[in-house]
Formats: sequence, structure tokens, C-alpha cells
Amino acid sequence: MKIRDILAEGKPTLSFEVFPPKTQDAFASVEKAAEEIARLHPAFMSVTYGAGGGTSDYTVEIASDLQENCGVTPLAHLTCVSSTREKVQQVLNELKEHKIENILALRGDIPQDGQTPQVYHYASELIREIREAGDFCIGAACYPEGHVESANKSVDMDYLKQKVEAGCDFVTTQMFFDNSILYSYLYRIREKGITVPVIAGIMPITNVKQVKRSIQMSGCHMPARFMSLVDKFGDDPAAMKQAGIAYATDQIIDLIANGIRGIHVYTMNKPDVAAKIRENLSDIVK
Repeated sequence: MKIRDILAEGKPTLSFEVFPPKTQDAFASVEKAAEEIARLHPAFMSVTYGAGGGTSDYTVEIASDLQENCGVTPLAHLTCVSSTREKVQQVLNELKEHKIENILALRGDIPQDGQTPQVYHYASELIREIREAGDFCIGAACYPEGHVESANKSVDMDYLKQKVEAGCDFVTTQMFFDNSILYSYLYRIREKGITVPVIAGIMPITNVKQVKRSIQMSGCHMPARFMSLVDKFGDDPAAMKQAGIAYATDQIIDLIANGIRGIHVYTMNKPDVAAKIRENLSDIVK
């Protein structure tokens, strides 16, 4: 099923992200985790695509398993900055062969050495290519606090508009920890004429290391309320995990209460975290 059709039903949706293994010997454990999360009956599940396309084969394999064996709609990530056109077309053909209809089109991270094939520079270029390749439902990323490489938020929103004009059907946000940032962002992008559905990306922080990593990855603001939670429970792993799940749940409930229909949880391949959030929302997202 196409995700744009799932979103068009107008009901709150809960979906989860998993990422493929970097090596074959870890594949079985990741596949098992993905299947456990699939048993929670999410609206769909996204499967990430490794930097430089290194795990692209696993992405297609896990996405196919979710669809064929678990009955869950998959959203396959596809990045382009480190790819050639031939590689992108190869992945698109594999997705067609497996009847995977949904793609999250991303530029991807530029390698540390800066060496790329110089074929793609922006996600909008990839979106156009996917749109021309077949009847895919295409998602893209958006950044409520601005992309770390953008000059300012306004410029970043212009890039988002280019993605929409290129043919994306919905967008999913980078993680954020202050819902007011998302509400302000939605107001500003609607003013720019961006009307596609926006899915809120939520990252449950379950250990202290994730805090630093999240700031480094996205430059996201950590509100005082959240940091006091980290200060209080950071040295107690079990308490930190429980508090992090509670904070994420509270975020999600507030988002749904304020009209946000799509919630996407970055699970870090942790079925127990996904299950607890699902349980906490059992009568809110049905």
C-alpha cells in the first residue's frame, strides 16, 4: 500500500524505523528485531540505507521481508550523493522486482573525505529521477530546526519546496525534542505553500550517549525539561530508559492532541522500546 494513501485516511498513524546491519554476520539479529517490531502492527516501517550505499542490498532484503512475510508496508530509504546513476537505477529495479512501492529519497551524508561521484547534489534531483522511473510513492526529509548545512531556516525551507515540486508525496521530520519547534515550522512551511503531509520523527533517548550523538547528528535543541531528566536519571540505565520512553510518549500524545496525524519512531532497532511506546499509545493510536 502506498503511504500517501495510508495518510489520506486521516487517522493517527504510528510507524517505526529500523536500520540494516553493516555486515552479513549481523543480518540475522537485525532481521529478527525488525520482525519483532513488525508484530506491533505499525502503519508502515522504514528501512534505512547505509552511507555510500554500503548496506543497500540489506535495505531491499529487509524491506521485502517486512512486506512478504510480516504483512507490513515498507518504506525503503534511498540516498544519492555517494551513488552513480547506474547504482540508483539498479536499486529502483530491485524495489520494483520486490513490489516495494514506497521510497524515502535522501541526499545522504557527504563522506568525510568529500569524495563523491558528483552526479547528485540534492535530494530533489533523486526525487525527479524516482518519479520518472515508475509509480512510486516518494517521501523526503525535512528539518524543523534547519539542516545543519543550511545558511538559515528560510533557505532550508526553499530546498524543501524544491523537493515537493520535484514530486515528493510526504515528508518526515528530523528528530526534535521540543514540540513548539515543530508547530512553528509547520506554520512557516504552510505559508510557503508546502501542503504535503508532514510526519513527525520522534527519537526515544534511552541512554546518555544518545544525547551527545543526537546533537552532533542534527544540531537539535535539547529543552531544559529534557536535560533535567538526563541529569537526574543518566547514571541509572534502567531509569534513564524508562524516563526516555516516557518523554517520547508525552511528545507523541501532545502532537496527536494538536492535530499531527503521522508519528514515526526512530527505534534504533530496539523492539522493547517500540513495544513500550506502542503499549503507551494503545487507546490513542488504534
